This record gives sequence, structure tokens and C-alpha cells, in this order.
Amino acid sequence: MQNPIPVDADGRFAGYASVFNRLDSGGDIVMPGAFAKSLSARAGRIRLLFQHDPKEPVGIWEELREDAHGLFARGKLVPGVARADALKRLIEARALDGLSIGFRTVKASRQAGNRLLHEIDLFEVSIVTFPMMEAARITSPISAGAAIAAATRTIRNR
Repeated sequence: MQNPIPVDADGRFAGYASVFNRLDSGGDIVMPGAFAKSLSARAGRIRLLFQHDPKEPVGIWEELREDAHGLFARGKLVPGVARADALKRLIEARALDGLSIGFRTVKASRQAGNRLLHEIDLFEVSIVTFPMMEAARITSPISAGAAIAAATRTIRNR
């Protein structure tokens, strides 16, 4: 059985923008709790961009929260915005599904040559072609239950 189309008719989608305790291709590992202060301080002001380009806002984040798995993100593409409309079609076709965080490091340490990110000042989450963290993906339309099921599968497959 094929997974459901990862975006609904209204342009809503969900997934994980970051996964805790997982090495990304830049040598960073985001630690649980790293987003807590920023999510509180920047509530409603974290942007949804395309490819980290501040000239390419494409929607709004309806929910950004930490859970045991990572940074869960639920967003909506804005209809009538040319790039957002194109992204909706690309996500529907499963041609694009990456998510990536734009941030400033507040507190970090080093372990075995990797940077452990303990506190992050998050200012945007982008839809991207190639995420630095392989597991940062759009996984479902809006179902939190589907996101929990995906996180459970990821944990079981470790």
C-alpha cells in the first residue's frame, strides 16, 4: 500500500524539520530541548520559506513543537502564491519532500568531532530539495497520528 499523498487539497502538510540525536551531513547533532526557548520566544514568527531564501516565503507554520522524536512541523502553503502552488504540485507528486532549519547556535559542545546543539535560535524552516538531515522530511498531510506513527517506525528501524 502506498503512503497517502503528503499534502492535502488546502496545501497543508506535516513532518519533522529536525530529528534529535541524529548526525546531519554538516556534523551537527540536535539535542532534545534545543528548540524550547526559541519556540516560546518566536511563537508565530518562524517563517516558512523555500530553500532558505528570505525572498521566497511560501506559507505559514500552523504548529511547530518539540516531541520525543524531534521538531514536528505542520504548515500550510498559501494559495495563489506562484511558488507555493508549484510546491504543492511537487509535494503531491513526491518530487520534493525535504525540510531544513534556519537557525543561530546559542549553546553547543563538541563530542568526537561533531557539534552537539543544546540551544538553537530558530528563525525559519524551509522546504528544500536536499535536507542536511536525511530524516527531515514531509511525511503526511495534517495528521498528528500519522506523524507519531512515522516516528515510531523510525525508532523501530534504528
